[in-house]
Amino acid sequence: MARKRRKRYHPPGTQPGTLAAHDEAGDAPVRITSFRYVADRCEERTVSPSEVPSLSPPEGGVLWLDVCGLSDPSVVQAIGDRFRIHSLALEDVLNVPQRPKVEWYDDHLLVVLREIRYPELPEQMAFLLADRVVVSFQERPGDAFEPVRERLRQGKGRIRAEGADFLLYSLCDSVLDAFFPTLERLGDEVEEMEERLLVSPVPETFVAIRRLKRELLAVRHAVWPARDALNLLLIEEHALIRPGTKVFFRDCYDHTIQLMDMVETFREMASGLVDEYMSAVSNRMNEIMKVLTVMATIFIPLTFIVGVYGMNFDTKASPYNMPELTWAYGYPALLLLMAAVAGGMLYYFRRKRWI
Repeated sequence: MARKRRKRYHPPGTQPGTLAAHDEAGDAPVRITSFRYVADRCEERTVSPSEVPSLSPPEGGVLWLDVCGLSDPSVVQAIGDRFRIHSLALEDVLNVPQRPKVEWYDDHLLVVLREIRYPELPEQMAFLLADRVVVSFQERPGDAFEPVRERLRQGKGRIRAEGADFLLYSLCDSVLDAFFPTLERLGDEVEEMEERLLVSPVPETFVAIRRLKRELLAVRHAVWPARDALNLLLIEEHALIRPGTKVFFRDCYDHTIQLMDMVETFREMASGLVDEYMSAVSNRMNEIMKVLTVMATIFIPLTFIVGVYGMNFDTKASPYNMPELTWAYGYPALLLLMAAVAGGMLYYFRRKRWI
């Protein structure tokens, strides 16, 4: 999951409600898929932007417009005109990235969530709920909605028999469920990092820990406000959300609580990895300094011996004669003495458990 900084596209002083594509939207065409369903059938087809003004839910059923791509603001405007969506809600759809939230209007509401699926970039998901109509907006192809589409196509579960608010719940639940595999992968990475630290605390491991912390922070920024947004759906009264559907939204809210617990746990573990890395590096440095100190300490008396016998004294003229200088075995005897000194010091250091 790469890190990418988004740029805001509205210049200062822009009139509220102005629709404009964000910088990363590109020029890919917008794809609109229509699902018109009732309890016993579901009609799925791809519609063109020119057909949007004529779209309507079936008699007694629900219309779901699945919009992929935000490169053409005129498509968003056409959808807003057809279903009388507030201009500020349409602006929030195109304003990427948007903080997850819920906005209430007179006859419709806006739900904005963030979807994170490894290894894809974070993606904004916006949902508009009106009378028997749900419109979902996503930035690029690929999402977590395929199970919902399959249930609509095959008539499994209760989704066809319920209203548009239940479809909104199903889509939100799919977005939140996509977080769990990502967090499980991040949790596996945390455990792997811990094992790598014990074996080899190299700088590359520290860089990987920093990247892992950034990814966990991105998940937290997506889940924390989503929890507050879903809580609003539970406590606020709106004609579009039936009391029976709030029970299912409570399940979504419970998922956000579980996700937050996982995120906070992994973040604490990742922070602990930084401390473990610094401690491992410090311990490794101490071991290196200990070895170097022992080596220097051993060579101090050897340097002293070599220095004494390296002084330029005339031993024949000096009253303090150094007989070993003229002794036939003086040189090997001196080497043995130096080896004995070094060995004795190593034995002493080991007895003291300094090495």
